[in-house]
Amino acid sequence: MPCPDPGKDCPLCPRLVDFRLKNRAKFPGEWNAPVPSFGPENGRLLIVGLAPGLKGANFTGRPFTADYAGDLLYATLLKFGFAEGVYKERADDGLKLKNCRITNAVRCVPPENKPTPEEMRQCLGFLQMEMAALKNTKVILSLGLVSHNSVLKALNHKISKYKFTHGAVHDLGKVKLIDSYHCSRYNTNTGRLTTRMFEDIFKKITGLLRQPAG
Repeated sequence: MPCPDPGKDCPLCPRLVDFRLKNRAKFPGEWNAPVPSFGPENGRLLIVGLAPGLKGANFTGRPFTADYAGDLLYATLLKFGFAEGVYKERADDGLKLKNCRITNAVRCVPPENKPTPEEMRQCLGFLQMEMAALKNTKVILSLGLVSHNSVLKALNHKISKYKFTHGAVHDLGKVKLIDSYHCSRYNTNTGRLTTRMFEDIFKKITGLLRQPAG
């Protein structure tokens, strides 16, 4: 069963549709549509971000590609063997993910990078269906609080039971959820998230993936 795709003209969120149409007029030739997930569907690691950046993934059509956050994310994926090739901030750069898939809690770019609670709720169904289709997922990496909460909702867990904490590992039964601060420009520039801290997260992930099933 293939993972669901909202399609290029998803009508669910009026504010995001209006923003999409304005961006198509302002930036013709760019992607300007819901951004599909990236990576193989049989991977054991699923990374969930917040939403596409206006001039990053919203332009390229690939998660975190040409977004500032993608610089750290893809460099780390390459270092830890979850990607191969060279990241060149383009969807056609030939970069491939290995044993890993990337998606977002909200598929469309929101104004000021801030989706509303209703927009997050509307998009939750796509995350829910995608996670149900990914049969091999063992670890989910949530980048930020919105992602953390969306993953818990998609898996029908109580948010109050699992507090978002950088580096925390939550046992959700069939999968482990690990939290990280988002690799955004703000977090890295302020030192809230350093390269070493982010790489430590991936050391935990590789350790979790080495554990025997059961």
